[in-house]
Amino acid sequence: MSKAFRVEKDSMGPVQVPADALYGAQTMRAVENFPVSGIPFSRSFIRALGLIKLAAAQVNQQLGHLDPALASSIVQAAQEVAAGRWDADFPIDIFQTGSGTSTNMNANEVIANRALQILGQEPGSRLVHPNDHVNMGQSSNDVIPTAVHVAAYLEVSEALLPALRHLHEALAAKAVEFDDVLKTGRTHLMDAMPVRLGQEFGGYAAQIEASIQRVEASLRRLAELALGGTAVGTGINALPGFADGVAQHLRRLTGLPFREASNHFAAQAAMDAAVELSGQLKTVAVTLMKISNDLRWMNSGPIAGLGEIALPALQPGSSIMPGKVNPVIPEAVAMVAAQVMGNDLTVTIAGQSGIFELNVMLPVLAHNLLQSITLLASGSRLLADKAIAGTVANRERMLGLIDKNPILVTALNPVIGYDKAAAAAKQAYAQGRTIREVVVELGYLSDDEAARLLDARPMTGA
Repeated sequence: MSKAFRVEKDSMGPVQVPADALYGAQTMRAVENFPVSGIPFSRSFIRALGLIKLAAAQVNQQLGHLDPALASSIVQAAQEVAAGRWDADFPIDIFQTGSGTSTNMNANEVIANRALQILGQEPGSRLVHPNDHVNMGQSSNDVIPTAVHVAAYLEVSEALLPALRHLHEALAAKAVEFDDVLKTGRTHLMDAMPVRLGQEFGGYAAQIEASIQRVEASLRRLAELALGGTAVGTGINALPGFADGVAQHLRRLTGLPFREASNHFAAQAAMDAAVELSGQLKTVAVTLMKISNDLRWMNSGPIAGLGEIALPALQPGSSIMPGKVNPVIPEAVAMVAAQVMGNDLTVTIAGQSGIFELNVMLPVLAHNLLQSITLLASGSRLLADKAIAGTVANRERMLGLIDKNPILVTALNPVIGYDKAAAAAKQAYAQGRTIREVVVELGYLSDDEAARLLDARPMTGA
């Protein structure tokens, strides 16, 4: 045997493990069994696992079933895992056993071996046992669903919601700044009645505000934790008070309102709260896609397109056309939105894979859900800071097109009737004249009446 390895054992026998690795035999087997994507669990998920193991050790000690010295070493090791110190020792692929047992054991082994080091022992000596001590009162079947909820709640509260609020503030500020800017509205991409640019940005802000509310509404159910159900939801081998105690410790550690699931069978067999959150994230993605596409259209040109706004010029846009600048931030955010929509489909399919007492697509569900949260948080901040904040309105261009637009005749329907208005519009289009000139020429209105009724500003409301 090379000196670069040590031997660890599990129930299936001895396994060679890299000498400097904190993980053990079961992790090594999983690394060898699942060389699929090279994608490991995210930092947020490993953090959640560390916090769960930390809280479990504290509660098991309080309940009198874990030696204080062992508990203290496990707590310290778990804190280090939560803080990201040992992320390199979590190498297992997302595409693994559907329960996530391999990753739960990965955490148990890393924490046990690190606890042994803290106690001055060699990794693998079993004084701190990954199953008997670190996994006490737990099963992969309740730990992994719990980690999904804890990780998602933390990422939503610490990253996504602050980013969405930041984007909302940026859009609301532009709604105020652009409130006096008149422009041609569009339906079916065709000219429609005038609106104010500020009204459009106010609409975007309202969409983001609704997005915040949707995500927040999902958190109450996400706060329920499966831990305590152990293997099949019955709580076998978990001490009375264990689940509630861990939830209390997690509340203290995170400041978030985690609580024991009201029904452990539902909490382990189904991942409905995660699917619900993913659906809300998809809705946020739809909103970001709509806003990004509108910005791209309004920014188009600048000569031959709409040219209503100018987004910040961030980088050269072409390897062959000098001076070309593209709307790179809205494009990037649109791709974020597309990825999140795809992730939601994966989460949905994974959520359907709850069979009897266990869901068997937990790792891929966790990966896609957490990636969506991360992408939406980053994309929202990017859109706010590198696109919205620096957007400039091309006021003269937009205002100059309004009076030339025969669609303004719509405002005359109550005065001259639809048929006359349609005839006037048709003539104005054909002759390239303003609707004001045509209705006066046709004798439908005096020039003063036409000027008053065709003033675009009152058409946009208060």
